[in-house]
Amino acid sequence: MKRFFASFILLAGPLAVAAEQPVFAPKSFAYVLQADRLAANRETAVQKLAACDRDLVVLDVAFDADGDWTPAEIETIRRGKSGRRMVAYVSIGEAEDYRSYWQKNWDADQDGKPDAAAPKFLHTENPDWKGNYRVRYWQPEWQQLMLPAVDKVVAQGFDGIYLDIVDAFEFYEYDEATKDWLDDRPNPATGQTYRRDMIAWVAAIAKRARDKRPGFLVIPQNASQLLEHADYCELISAIGVEDLFIAGKKLRSEKQSRYVISFLEKLKPSGKPVLVIDYPKSETIHAGAFDLAAKHGFTLLLTDRELTTLGESK
Repeated sequence: MKRFFASFILLAGPLAVAAEQPVFAPKSFAYVLQADRLAANRETAVQKLAACDRDLVVLDVAFDADGDWTPAEIETIRRGKSGRRMVAYVSIGEAEDYRSYWQKNWDADQDGKPDAAAPKFLHTENPDWKGNYRVRYWQPEWQQLMLPAVDKVVAQGFDGIYLDIVDAFEFYEYDEATKDWLDDRPNPATGQTYRRDMIAWVAAIAKRARDKRPGFLVIPQNASQLLEHADYCELISAIGVEDLFIAGKKLRSEKQSRYVISFLEKLKPSGKPVLVIDYPKSETIHAGAFDLAAKHGFTLLLTDRELTTLGESK
């Protein structure tokens, strides 16, 4: 893990990697991770995305298991609306066994536990997401494996990167002895808290991308607790948040949403966007969810949890 802290600093660089302010202010967005299910073929999917009239489009780096988006395709989608930004989804807190970096001998017997040949950063499989393995995200070996993915996103022509599993620190904050979560729990491998380790990891990604393309958007998903840190608020371009206003077929109460919103409000002074993704199971609550988003000044997308459609956003 980040046992060798000096080498980590060289990798991450200083935390003060500020985004331009304001970076952008999308009034609508799309979030599609399975674009091969959006349309009958790749060309039609590109056309559908280009015509979707959303200010921001978040896509997986790959169209499907057989191929990444090309720079020409990204440009075609971008030109579909003036001022549109294109952002690539990358998971930085878990290893996915369907990505090109994965080696079969990391878990050859597929029991969800790393085999002897697995790198030290690999942890156990996430029981909620088959094929997704937790990682010790502070370890230089993991970061050195993932930073080339940032280079690829830049080379593909994306305007930014959308970071998932930023909340991976929560797994390490759970204390088996007390059966409770310990906020700001220290990481004995680095001497920092698990939260500060994640902020440093996001900073390393931001520096890598912005050294190549100044003003590159960096948008983490969830982990709103990190907004308590002023340098993190300065670092990021926006934040994405799931399941804020809706729980299945019902709207959440103000009390249920208040904890997360209390952190999100820390972005208000900078004017940086809050992008909310909710997954309703009833159309009757759509209007109420949009009213709540407007009340708080957030941009809302209502979509399917598999992220196969354009959903509804305004």
